[in-house]
Amino acid sequence: MTTSLTVHDVPLTLNDQGTGRPVLLLHGGGGPATVQPWADRLAASHDVRVLTPVHPGFAGTPRPAPLTSIRDLAALYTALLEQLDLREVTVVGNSLGGWTAAEMALLASERCTGHVIVDGVGIEVPGHPIADFFSLTPAEVAARSFADPATYFVDPASLPQSVRDTLPGNRAALALYGGPSMSDATLLDRLSDARSQVLVVWGEADRICHPDYGRAYADAIPGAAFSLIPEAGHLPQIERPEHLTTLVRDFLARPQARTA
Repeated sequence: MTTSLTVHDVPLTLNDQGTGRPVLLLHGGGGPATVQPWADRLAASHDVRVLTPVHPGFAGTPRPAPLTSIRDLAALYTALLEQLDLREVTVVGNSLGGWTAAEMALLASERCTGHVIVDGVGIEVPGHPIADFFSLTPAEVAARSFADPATYFVDPASLPQSVRDTLPGNRAALALYGGPSMSDATLLDRLSDARSQVLVVWGEADRICHPDYGRAYADAIPGAAFSLIPEAGHLPQIERPEHLTTLVRDFLARPQARTA
């Protein structure tokens, strides 16, 4: 079910499906379509409630002028959990959404018990720069995003006109939230303050952010675990959805406690 609501004067579009323990699922720069099929799979288990917001500015949604950064998104979604009175929430984010999940972990909301960062951007790791996908063609982005780009690349020209009309707005919102580098020079050091349980998941063939970038993400967070998914790139929820589902469900089954 897709609903519209307002959180701290920000209009928000939210897909809410399934019943059970809540999972807040945050999409990356490709928009909500990159996570929605996997959200359907996760929610189909009947013991997980999956809430998938559209980052304001994506998919044709409005973005209030003051909302300009990943920290703003993290604060918005923390307020969303308060407004919906959700507890024992696990936050799962891919790419830009993974960065947002990391910032939410630093906000230390008592409503969140764990965070899963899936091929997240946001940190700066010497020797492992994030691919400058603003300078790449869609085919070049796909070549770096997928282990099997021939199977998963979608030519934007083949999309319905209504979808193509939203692409410039998606790109503008991505550039605004993430900046030209898709990173925050302070984040890596700040991650030492995270106290929730964290799982960092990475596609072995990710050429947007090398797996060693993912290992650096996990190493920066006290007690974080790291898991590598074979035959997957930057979007394992598309290439290996069953593997990612297993990892997340195993994470949900763990006793969730804050680290000291």
